[in-house]
Amino acid sequence: MDTTSFLKKTIGGVTQIEPALTPPPANSEQTTFAKKPKIGAHKSKKREIPEGLWTKCPSCDAMIFDKELDENLKVCPKCEHHFTIGARERIHSLVETCTFQEMDAEMSSVDILQFKGVATYKAKLESYRKKSTLKDAVVTGIGKMGTHTVALGVMDFEFLGGSMGSVVGEKLTRLIERATEGGWPVIIISTSGGARMYEGMFSLMQMAKTSAALAYHAQRRLPYISILVNPDYAGVMASYASLGDLILAEPKALIGFAGPRVIKDTTQAELPPGFQTSEFLLDHGLVDSIVHRKEMKDRLVKYLDYFAAGKRHGHA
Repeated sequence: MDTTSFLKKTIGGVTQIEPALTPPPANSEQTTFAKKPKIGAHKSKKREIPEGLWTKCPSCDAMIFDKELDENLKVCPKCEHHFTIGARERIHSLVETCTFQEMDAEMSSVDILQFKGVATYKAKLESYRKKSTLKDAVVTGIGKMGTHTVALGVMDFEFLGGSMGSVVGEKLTRLIERATEGGWPVIIISTSGGARMYEGMFSLMQMAKTSAALAYHAQRRLPYISILVNPDYAGVMASYASLGDLILAEPKALIGFAGPRVIKDTTQAELPPGFQTSEFLLDHGLVDSIVHRKEMKDRLVKYLDYFAAGKRHGHA
């Protein structure tokens, strides 16, 4: 019997031979099997999101279009989280167009102690100058807010954590002294991790120097407004940042001398909820008002109007 066929009985007893279903030999000319494409042979058409177009909010996890975030002064439109903002961006949002005249723009730090560690202080300075396009952690100058001439100093946390070294202290001191001579209000926006450890005692001396300059400014009965933004700690908070005639803060900013973890480990006590936030400090009298970033300029102009009116009537 041919193995390539089988018998199939039909109704009525008639036998019919049908071809078998067994595949033909490999060398058969009748082979017409098509090869199946391998899975994954073709590249995926899935579109990847380009970097630099979207930012994820650390508070609400919302994905925010970078252009929208910039137009909103780096504030999340969903939950009002305040992102870190650069010194020049902040200055641009506060002063009148083309009125800001920067002071001591070329002043930069030197490695006076020849500090050496995992990386030298000199190498760190060069790295952060390239990264931030700033000479140091503060930008100072004279500008206009509304109709008022003000001496404005703005710190930038992106430059070595906004740490206060000799240059930061010197630039702020010169700014305050210039304002004292000109009879202008001083506004300093602080964000810092504290004194710069790479400069040792030279950085700690800046606490006394800036505070002394503010004391002479106060003797002229000129206003000083201190604005605290996230984060604000240690030597900066223990000196000029806490000496304002009016102390403002952005929402949910972390403010203190030492960090919560250090305080908890030292005191071995549970800290209150929201400890060291601007809201907590407002309730306990250290902060006078919490101001949203988009409202900051209007509020500052109103405060300056108030101080100017008081001076005209002899109450300042």
